[in-house]
Amino acid sequence: MDRRKSIKTLLVGTAAAAVLIESCDTPVKNSAENASNGLNEDDRMAEEKIANKKLRDEIFFTPAEMATITILGDIIIPKDAVSGSASEAKVPEFIEFIVKDMPEHQTPMRGGLRWLEMVSLKRFGNSFTAITEKQRIEIIDEIAYPKKAKASMKQGVAFFNLMRNLTTTGFYTSEMGVKDVGYMGNVPNQWNGVPDDVLKEHNLAYSERELKECVNFDTK
Repeated sequence: MDRRKSIKTLLVGTAAAAVLIESCDTPVKNSAENASNGLNEDDRMAEEKIANKKLRDEIFFTPAEMATITILGDIIIPKDAVSGSASEAKVPEFIEFIVKDMPEHQTPMRGGLRWLEMVSLKRFGNSFTAITEKQRIEIIDEIAYPKKAKASMKQGVAFFNLMRNLTTTGFYTSEMGVKDVGYMGNVPNQWNGVPDDVLKEHNLAYSERELKECVNFDTK
């Protein structure tokens, strides 16, 4: 499955869209770049700058938790020929920032990370960060598809859904992610009318007046 098609569908059709919308409610939540020390605060009020600094200075996840988040993020969005991985887009930093700005995610994230660690230890006798890639994927495959997951994996499914939503939100609000989907923003363009083959298919044609007034541009 093409990861861009599936992830863009996820962003539009699931809770990730809600996370994305909520993450844009205030200036401090609008991109993965804002989660880094490179936050552009030129247009921020003094109280916003203080709040942002406080969030950046706080540390929620332990180094071990961040290592797991980084691995999971790169499983969800790996590097490919078009763009870098989630970690290269600073998604782990985004997640660290967002759980401090949106504390309701703290318990589900920490609990899910703990659940994942316990499953890894029980099944493979080692931490999730220390097991092989094949072993990691074996666990992920059991929680990445809610409709196929066993009831005993319910907590893992809920955690991975949240992790996937935060990862895709962080990636696709980063500069790398925006370039990945080819978003150009509001840029000047010209519309040269409906293509001739489409017009012929519907037995339509532009009149001389329409050609002159609507689709005839001066290219000088």
